[in-house]
Amino acid sequence: MSQNVRILIIDDEEQIREMLAQMLTREGYEVVHADNGKEGMKVCREQKVDLIITDIIMPEKDGIEMILELRHDFPHLKVIAISGGGRLGPDGYLEMAQKLGAHRTFFKPFNRKEILDAVQELLE
Repeated sequence: MSQNVRILIIDDEEQIREMLAQMLTREGYEVVHADNGKEGMKVCREQKVDLIITDIIMPEKDGIEMILELRHDFPHLKVIAISGGGRLGPDGYLEMAQKLGAHRTFFKPFNRKEILDAVQELLE
């Protein structure tokens, strides 16, 4: 199942990117990453990506803008949004992300098994 499945991780925190990349690589997924939404969209346009895990609050282009652009340009792409908060607190941002088209949302710190289950479910 995970053969040739490419997941894009977009987060401005290197620690989070590394942890997710390690976790997903161990499961056999191919992982690419970007440290902001602008970079993430560039990767989407240059490579085939099967699923995106994106942070919401980032410089350059945040996760909300990113989800809007993805829905418009890549409507079939599955998206998982993650957030640790910000001015609205994680609830507000994740709720907005879901309304705009994120398939799953998780608070940071997230549960490893929940993320892996969501990835597997969305890719089936």
